[in-house]
Amino acid sequence: MAEKAVDAIKLLTDDHKNVKQLFREFEGLTDRAMKRRSDLYMQIRHELEIHTKVEERFFYPVARQVTEDLVPEAIEEHHVVAQLLHELSGMDPSDERFDAKMTVLIENVEHHAEEEEKEMFPSVKKELSSARLLALGAQMAQGKQTMQQELDAVA
Repeated sequence: MAEKAVDAIKLLTDDHKNVKQLFREFEGLTDRAMKRRSDLYMQIRHELEIHTKVEERFFYPVARQVTEDLVPEAIEEHHVVAQLLHELSGMDPSDERFDAKMTVLIENVEHHAEEEEKEMFPSVKKELSSARLLALGAQMAQGKQTMQQELDAVA
């Protein structure tokens, strides 16, 4: 059965919802749930890395044509998130700084997602046809699938 076509903005907002749900789960864990905290961090990292690559490779070049001023800031926000993920990857979840960095990561990602959803996405949706958004969504979905397969092959 073929997957239902999803436009680019829906694909990205669904990613945002998924990551926010993972954040809420992480925040609900006790300090004693070290294995689950570590597993959730890895899942969050995985989701964010694929999302940002797809966004930068497929969506931002199109968005830049519509909202040129918002894209450079969004890319810098991705850089900050990547730096936090890198720092977290070398930390033990029992380290008190791990929670502090996760809090900063969550705040940064949620701020970034909110800006995109309230500023960038409406502008892009207004300027691009439904057909163009669906085509872009298909490209992005394929890109996500390819990246996932590449990561699975390495694992």
